Amino acid sequence: MGDFSGADLISDLPQSIIESILTQLPIRDAVRTSILSSKWRYKWTTLTQLVFDEECVPRNERTLFQKSLVNFVTHVLFLHQGPIHKFQISASYLQSCPDIDQWILFLSRNDIKELGLEFGEGQWFRVPSCLYNCKKLTQLALVRCELDPPINFNGFISLKSLNLHQVLVPPDAIENIICSCPCLESLSLSYFDSLSLNIHAPNLKCLYLEGEFKDIWLEDTPLLVEMSVAMYMTDDIAEHFEQSSSCNFVKCLGGVPQLERLSGHIDFTKYLSIGNDLGRLPLTYNHLKTIELYEVSFEDMKEMLVVLCLITSSPNLVELHVSCSNSPAATDDPDLDFWEKKRSSDCLFNRLKVVEMTDMSGGLQEMEFMKFLLGNSPVLEIMSIKPFVYDMETQLNMLIELVFTEE
Repeated sequence: MGDFSGADLISDLPQSIIESILTQLPIRDAVRTSILSSKWRYKWTTLTQLVFDEECVPRNERTLFQKSLVNFVTHVLFLHQGPIHKFQISASYLQSCPDIDQWILFLSRNDIKELGLEFGEGQWFRVPSCLYNCKKLTQLALVRCELDPPINFNGFISLKSLNLHQVLVPPDAIENIICSCPCLESLSLSYFDSLSLNIHAPNLKCLYLEGEFKDIWLEDTPLLVEMSVAMYMTDDIAEHFEQSSSCNFVKCLGGVPQLERLSGHIDFTKYLSIGNDLGRLPLTYNHLKTIELYEVSFEDMKEMLVVLCLITSSPNLVELHVSCSNSPAATDDPDLDFWEKKRSSDCLFNRLKVVEMTDMSGGLQEMEFMKFLLGNSPVLEIMSIKPFVYDMETQLNMLIELVFTEE
């Protein structure tokens, strides 16, 4: 065997392998490899992925940290050679400044495909117009930014993932951005206020929404497989819905036949319950296997009907997670005949294996709903019930009633 004790084996590796190694390092350490030897001086300058965070420069006083970080990023971009496919920066102290406009201009000329910008609290960063020229973008993630596309903006034709968190954007512009991204597969919008959202995205597969939405209409999302909505309803928005004659359930979930996972938080179930009576749903969710509905008001029969319509329209449902809302609600008179008819119906959940009920108070509607599930789920393996108030008497009473019901 030869003597390799003095050989520099790493330096002679193919550039693609060296780049793969450098990509695994924090950008600060990757740049530092330039002092190893003359061979390594410019190895890092062809990296196609640049990820910056608060560890890039020493933690100093806020103003000094901002200056150090901006200078470091500018230095890296100035020495960089070749295309940059991914650029991401996230720092809680990072504030808007002219240098960042220059970064984005530089990136727009270097085939940027994945761009992530996260700024700290304070003045929001207004995205420069050159961003809209990044036609090769496949992923865009913005936090605490301001978007205002020009009139002649024709969309990001290659964009597959759009994530906007605390982003200021004109109401009509957000819909135009979405519908002008024909390849969009993942959409995440959070901390939006009073937004009426009409989504046209024929290739969309994953949707995540959080905020005070006036309306959510999934008008053209036939391929959607995963949906999570945390919806906050103010009194004004609730009053607006009450005056509407349309059915929110149908608008939101009437055109998603491929849905596999649904998660609703805060006021989402309440939102779905508003409008015309549900009646017969326009479709069966043959692919829906997991349903999570949090803060459901069991004392509101309309919300109960939403839950029932969902689970009875999902013949392949495997997991159901429901939590109870303990806030005051308009109480409907218990309809025991309703539950008796449900239990005696031929509705069976032949695939349901896991049910998790949390924040339960042991109220009549809650108990009837759990009895309904127990009596119509022949392959059920786990029924987990967690009371809202953890006192022994409440737990025992709930357990006794359910056990004796099953016997």
